[in-house]
Amino acid sequence: MSKEKKEKKEKIKRGDRRDGIWLKREPAMNQFVAYLYPNRADNEAYINEEIDLRPIEAYLAKKNQGRTEDKYTYFHIICAAVVKAFVLRPKMNRFISGNRMYQRKFLSVAFVVKKKFSDRSEEGLAFRKFDDDSTIDKLHDSLCEEIHTQRKEGTTDNSTYFMEKLLKLPRWVLRLVMKILFSLDRKGKVPYDLIKDDPNYSSIFLTNLGSIDLSCGYHHLSNWGTCSCFVVIGKKHLAPECHADGSVTVRPVINIGVTLDERIADGYYYSKTMKLVKYLLANPELLEQPASAPVDYLPMDDRRFMLDREKETVPA
Repeated sequence: MSKEKKEKKEKIKRGDRRDGIWLKREPAMNQFVAYLYPNRADNEAYINEEIDLRPIEAYLAKKNQGRTEDKYTYFHIICAAVVKAFVLRPKMNRFISGNRMYQRKFLSVAFVVKKKFSDRSEEGLAFRKFDDDSTIDKLHDSLCEEIHTQRKEGTTDNSTYFMEKLLKLPRWVLRLVMKILFSLDRKGKVPYDLIKDDPNYSSIFLTNLGSIDLSCGYHHLSNWGTCSCFVVIGKKHLAPECHADGSVTVRPVINIGVTLDERIADGYYYSKTMKLVKYLLANPELLEQPASAPVDYLPMDDRRFMLDREKETVPA
């Protein structure tokens, strides 16, 4: 039996979904906020971080030595860093649907593939799952395989196939179908074959605007599906770097924009997660270890600060 069929046939406990475990014992405020603010797109928190590319470029030069195709890129490194952060920081892989919070049962990455770089070229929707043993090499091979598949002549991804079918219906029928599907979506009952590769049901939706020469920017979340995190990668550019002696130089950087559902965790948790992502991008060789391998990523000053903040929240 295939892995996909096992997932569909897996016994689901009462209150759980096919794709998530109901977190019924969360603090009252965490549970109530799903009723107070029920729409994901109304609860967005946006973070923009500037990433120093010098360690990444040095790592890419080593990884791509002797390669003529399927080279490692910024996209692979950033994607691997975010995947590892989600494994080590599991609250990031939560979602809210139907006024309930769930822990997702799998970790997945989705992105759009431009079949050709031309105005008339179509786009494909890519969807890949990863696990605790994922490394930069496994992720690179998986993403390259998906991109090659999507760019094959005549290939249509699963989500686009069903959208084309639905668009053949009369408008009033399609509006009715969509109302039914949104109702099923809130309950986690949308037919599996319809959404198995839908990017809006992924853990992380990435877009690489740098590949089309655009700067980093904000991207909204969607009320359809379960995706709580959208990551935008901008183009490489030079930025000033100030030194202790007062001198200023320039360095190559890239900006990353992250849009999150603020209901799944708090700012403290997001802050530590972004510190982990930045640490991994500053030390990309750590991505060669399994995603579950722990990382000591907080400097001593940050550790003292975080510890002090945690003590402040503990009742006397």
